[in-house]
Amino acid sequence: MHGNNLPRSVVAAALDACAHESERLNSERIADRFGSYGIDVLSSEPGLRRSNLFSSENGVHTCRTYAVVRFVDEPDALIDAEHAQILAGESIGEIFKASGWEILKETLHIGAVVLDDTSHPVAALMGLERGADVAMHIYRLLLNKSDQAVEYATLIELHHPEYLDLPDLRNLYPVDAGSSLQPQQVEAMKLLGLNAE
Repeated sequence: MHGNNLPRSVVAAALDACAHESERLNSERIADRFGSYGIDVLSSEPGLRRSNLFSSENGVHTCRTYAVVRFVDEPDALIDAEHAQILAGESIGEIFKASGWEILKETLHIGAVVLDDTSHPVAALMGLERGADVAMHIYRLLLNKSDQAVEYATLIELHHPEYLDLPDLRNLYPVDAGSSLQPQQVEAMKLLGLNAE
């Protein structure tokens, strides 16, 4: 699963299986729900990026989604321009949508993590004052435009309880048993998601 590009025919088949419109972006949902949206790239290294997708009120940023992006090893040359902007700190969904790409999320796992230590970096970003179960969404990000299909990344997203909880995620994103992760893969992804730097 780590970083290997899928053949375009496999990506196209996954896109067909999704069979719906381009996903609503986290940026759009956060802005609609909380009245503002911003992104801080917290860390970036080859193949991996950690970001805080936040809303802001009275100058206080509250993390609504903590996102860990694991890019494919060699992003398709079709998206070189977009990938460069993303590496420079831009919002993934906004960049691809502006470039005319259809964005689809192939859900691999929906679950929860317990943030029982309010000093944990993710809990602190979210401003949690007590322990909480935080919904976790792991998915493969797929792109489609003019019959060109591209796999871009695997994402691990942890959502603030006031933004998206487990029932919300299950209503938004069906999980295909054929594409779900094995328990050991889920644990590895969970650890990656909780490793806030």
